[in-house]
Amino acid sequence: MAYQKLGRDSSARKALFRDLVTDLIIYERIETTEAKAKEVRSIAEKMITLAKRGDLHARRQVATFVRKEVADEANGQDAIQKLFDDIAKKYEDRQGGYTRIIKIGPRRGDGAEMVYLELV
Repeated sequence: MAYQKLGRDSSARKALFRDLVTDLIIYERIETTEAKAKEVRSIAEKMITLAKRGDLHARRQVATFVRKEVADEANGQDAIQKLFDDIAKKYEDRQGGYTRIIKIGPRRGDGAEMVYLELV
């Protein structure tokens, strides 16, 4: 399996990916570095594909990765519910390619290439 280590050990890298995927589900757009976005993109696409399946086993698989954070205060909806109820329905006719990366230029300070990772 080929992936970028991003200067972290495996547990820190997994925690980073969990946070970024959860934030992408909640906000539908995040700003991050290009290297992180390229790694998170594949994980997010897999989560959306599982959500489109919609059964209990898929929900449990997503729940092992996505953090249980509040996505919508008014409805009391968490990130997993939003993924299955809103996002999966939005992409039911689409066969992949749920995310896009938009470059926004270098970060001030270290010059890292920054991008927006958003749901299409």
